[in-house]
Amino acid sequence: MSTETTSTPSTPDSEASKADAPAPRRRAARPATEAASAEPAGDDAAPSARAPVLIDLALQGGGSHGAFTWGVLDRFLEEPWLKIDGVSGTSAGAMNAAVMSFGFAKGGAEGARAALANFWTKVSEAARFSPFQRGPMDKLLGRWTLDNSPLFVAMDLMSRLVSPYDLNPGGGNPLRAILEELIDFDLVKTSPIKLFITATSVRTGRGKVFRNADLSPDVLLASACLPTMFQAVEIDGEPYWDGGYSGNPTMTPLVRELDSDDTILIPINPVEREGTPSNAREILNRLNEVSFNAVLLKELRMMALMRKVADPGNTEGALWAKMRIHMVRNNVMGTLGYSSKLNAEWEFLSMLRDEGRASAQAFLDEHGADLGKRSTLDIDQLLDGV
Repeated sequence: MSTETTSTPSTPDSEASKADAPAPRRRAARPATEAASAEPAGDDAAPSARAPVLIDLALQGGGSHGAFTWGVLDRFLEEPWLKIDGVSGTSAGAMNAAVMSFGFAKGGAEGARAALANFWTKVSEAARFSPFQRGPMDKLLGRWTLDNSPLFVAMDLMSRLVSPYDLNPGGGNPLRAILEELIDFDLVKTSPIKLFITATSVRTGRGKVFRNADLSPDVLLASACLPTMFQAVEIDGEPYWDGGYSGNPTMTPLVRELDSDDTILIPINPVEREGTPSNAREILNRLNEVSFNAVLLKELRMMALMRKVADPGNTEGALWAKMRIHMVRNNVMGTLGYSSKLNAEWEFLSMLRDEGRASAQAFLDEHGADLGKRSTLDIDQLLDGV
């Protein structure tokens, strides 16, 4: 069995000093699980002394693993000094981005936390009726995968032989009802958090980035449309598949269209894995990871090159020259396989949320003082050998 590590570009040693900035305020873990519990109390309600920092977020897709991102966002939203200018998201990242943007427009940071908690609760409730459930062996061994679920194995094999147009002729998707119930898209259109949601054109293979004014349930479902499971989603007569094939997530608009200079990447697909997968399950798992990370690594490489050759003296060059990149690292994804992306049990989602909060706290402890000052992710190393 191969083991996994989440390392991508490294933290630059030359930027390690943080003595010139105050450390971020640390809070006890207090996830918002419903609207009523999202209000801060006691000392937690005290305002932060930290000067505001404008940031933007890049959220990867990955099915139910997006609950990890929920946890990161939940923790970030507790910090009044973190001001979210915009979010780029794909697939599950698109769902998180849209739900947070809606919640923020409705009720500020606490409204965003409550909306995210409500969304993932609804996802878990809908999953009770899903055929994708852990098998007895996985439950007995405490594994979150569906690898030994008879129905998952059967559906996985069938998806290679039968089209979703045959298996699901009506084109239904249980997420549609959840999105229509929970998100007021008119509020999203006027939200102060700007959105960049990616879907992939089936016809051209190119990514299409949708912004706040374009958003609808169809756009979010298109961004999360795995073609072996769902029919392509048509928007203005154009069929779309999952955005992860063309931008996971798309990051260029964050640099070119926002006022913030600090981009925080929240990945949920590990980039590196030690060893060589040797059985069919491991090979498919690694292939999934490589496929959905390839476009991100390519875009990060392009961003590193743009920053290197940018002329700070012109408008476009100045945007790239002052760009700062950060990443929230995690350890949990190295223990999870592809099939667990379809596991939406509440116990699993809660575990991922808590891991996300812990990873966000670790990021704030280590790099919070760097925000607004320096990059903490070395993307220049991606140019080595190019």
